[in-house]
Amino acid sequence: MNARTMNKIEFVYRIARFGFLLALGLLTLRAIFVTAAPIKTDAQSNPNTVTAEAASLKPPEKGQIAVAFLISDGAVVIDFCGPWEVFQDVMIPGSEQMPFRLYTVAEAKKPIHTSGGMQIIPDYTIQNAPPPKVIVIPAQSAPSPAVLDWIRKSSKTTDVTMSVCTGAFVLAKTGLLNGKSATTYHGAFERFAMQFPTVQLKRGARFVENGNLATAGGLSSGIDLALRVVERYYGREVARKTAYNMEYQGEGWMNPDSNQLYATPLISTAEHPLCAVCGMDVDPKNAPKSIFKGATHYFCSEDDKKTFDAAPDKFINAVTSRSAVPGSSN
Repeated sequence: MNARTMNKIEFVYRIARFGFLLALGLLTLRAIFVTAAPIKTDAQSNPNTVTAEAASLKPPEKGQIAVAFLISDGAVVIDFCGPWEVFQDVMIPGSEQMPFRLYTVAEAKKPIHTSGGMQIIPDYTIQNAPPPKVIVIPAQSAPSPAVLDWIRKSSKTTDVTMSVCTGAFVLAKTGLLNGKSATTYHGAFERFAMQFPTVQLKRGARFVENGNLATAGGLSSGIDLALRVVERYYGREVARKTAYNMEYQGEGWMNPDSNQLYATPLISTAEHPLCAVCGMDVDPKNAPKSIFKGATHYFCSEDDKKTFDAAPDKFINAVTSRSAVPGSSN
């Protein structure tokens, strides 16, 4: 082997060695930058997607998760029975014990008459109920100061205090939602916004989460929020399996903004009049009505009429501004 051949081999070796060191350096720099850069979660890449890791909850190592269903006269059945079904159907692989312990709580130990006439005798009163880790507040009658105080005190140690439908009014009356965002039943948007101006109302949200507080939209939205709570405790696959076993095909629990259909209010017309307060259909032949600034406004009930008559300008202005900007939120 002559000197020229040796020089070529040495040259090739040096080039290869330089290339290896250069590649190694680039890989090191890439690792540094990847480690320093914030990880882009599903929630960041798609704001309509919820990730379990973003707000996961730690289930107890032993025992069950206590879930208190706060009810009173007029409690809407699906608002609490929907989440009840979700929590009772959760099964954890390898565990013989059901993960959630469910019970009803009321101000007094007397029969509760819910929507549709169902009668329930509460398991506990607010004086002797076990400390809950999850509270479910459905739509119901106006709460007493004692009930509001129980919610405030109990929520200091809950993982989740959640409202369903107009149960958001009950939760908001505690003051816990002040300065936070929330949602409620679409037919109660205007009343909620006027009654609780310090709460940021999110129209078009299936549910809204703020730390250990959460609010769901109307009726079936409570099922989705309950599945979301299951996901936060045990992961998405357990929540999926729960929904599958229930034969529940809704996927709103994975998309908090999936109620966009309700973000813009319907417009009342002479041919199709709507209640000026809740937006539901009315029969102008027998519906309560008020005349304001030359226009006739119809209502579902005398209570809605009284609500409107107390502040008609606010209702008219609210509906006008919401109609002018489709999809806007308060």
